Amino acid sequence: MSKARNFDISGIAPEEGRPAADRLISGDPVFTSWNIEEADGGIYSGIWQSTPGKWRIQYDEWEYFHILEGHSIVTSDDGETFDLKAGDRLIIRPGFKGTWEVVETTRKDYVIRL
Repeated sequence: MSKARNFDISGIAPEEGRPAADRLISGDPVFTSWNIEEADGGIYSGIWQSTPGKWRIQYDEWEYFHILEGHSIVTSDDGETFDLKAGDRLIIRPGFKGTWEVVETTRKDYVIRL
């Protein structure tokens, strides 16, 4: 039987990135990711953070996430809007297209399945 793991990210080297230039709508968002675990079957978990900005998103993967802090607005191309703040959770499924706008620096924990 394996033990549960705590989400202490202090020993994990963060990775930084930005949205692709052709997807950027406004601002200069910087992404920081702490990749906690990778499991068989293309499953990943970790912590992600972004500074303010807005960009186009397109999901090929399945993702569950929980907003830990900040404020973001995710809007699908069909107009459905998710106003996300600390404590909110969302599942985004493959094929989702829309925009992600970080209004206030946002941090989330996530589980992704490719």
